[in-house]
Amino acid sequence: MRVCVGTVVHHPEDARIMHRQIRALLAAGHEVTYVAPFTHCNVTPAHDVRPIDVPRAVGVRRRKALRAARKALRRGSRDADLLIVHDIELLLALPSARHRPPTVWDVHEDTAGALSVKGYLPEALRRALPPLVRRLEARAERRLHLILAEDAYQARFTRTHPVVRNTTYVPDQPPAPPGEDRVIYVGHLSEARGAGELVELARRLRPHGVRLDLVGAADPAIRPVLRDAQREGLLDWFGYVPNRHALRMAEGALAGLSLLHDVPNYRQSLPTKVIEYMARGVPVITTPLPMAASMVGTVGCGSVVPYGDVDAAVAAVLHLKENRELRVAMGARGHAEARKRYHWPDHAPDFVTQLEAWAAAPHTTRPRPHHRVLAA
Repeated sequence: MRVCVGTVVHHPEDARIMHRQIRALLAAGHEVTYVAPFTHCNVTPAHDVRPIDVPRAVGVRRRKALRAARKALRRGSRDADLLIVHDIELLLALPSARHRPPTVWDVHEDTAGALSVKGYLPEALRRALPPLVRRLEARAERRLHLILAEDAYQARFTRTHPVVRNTTYVPDQPPAPPGEDRVIYVGHLSEARGAGELVELARRLRPHGVRLDLVGAADPAIRPVLRDAQREGLLDWFGYVPNRHALRMAEGALAGLSLLHDVPNYRQSLPTKVIEYMARGVPVITTPLPMAASMVGTVGCGSVVPYGDVDAAVAAVLHLKENRELRVAMGARGHAEARKRYHWPDHAPDFVTQLEAWAAAPHTTRPRPHHRVLAA
């Protein structure tokens, strides 16, 4: 089976796209053409995909990226058995129905709900866009196959669609036990994801000998705050790090932080970082988003703190610092639950089988020679 995968919004090393879905397809013997913003993100494509380079869609100026994406998707899907797109924007750049293979939209988030935290959008647009997004989603459901990242997303659609959750790779054995002098946040940094609280937390933890590591890209509005905090010696901000390396950096931390705010796009989902911390044997400190709080409480792998309450977050970190047996037990319970339920290789075969059925191509194809990067 030949599959064309496209994104102009996500980083080419996105864990869901590259390291779970594409890797699963390659492991099953299928061929992948990958349309992604390699140059923009300074990424060298993996040797076993056929890459097509496109500009990245950033902020409100996305017309150039979508024009390039339309041409790239047309080229990439010309001889494909299946096309998978990962951005709602690409629904506007698909080849015509007569000139494209069966097409899948992977629904990563509640797009309409996410508009409320897009600071680059004028307020009038944030109010006007949600109805348009819902109409675009309904049109996509009529014309395309859909994959959902969360069960809760089913409510937005009239039919039931396969759910491919954001799981991770979980080591067979727990990594090093949690230490006592470092906490970590892995993921994109923004105001709605608690960047302000993280900086203040770092300030208050410094007298107690606990340092904060931030691993992830940041929204433009929050970058000056992070740079100032790093210059002040409050924290280390590493910027974007590929997921597999970022998770190794989490190993041995005292706690993994998920201080997301109570916004619509986060209420329906379990933050992937919670599962990733658990997979690496790190206790979780999370705000009370329903799925995150339920997971942490049921498994007993961390603490839940109120939204925006830095005092509570400080207390949770120091409690773990002072109780080695507690943090080791929490880390072990989290790892065991992640290995049992959220190990991606356990779910990958079902994902691949579903795509093969949609493409009507149950058998694998002969690998194609490696290709150079193609500019769109």
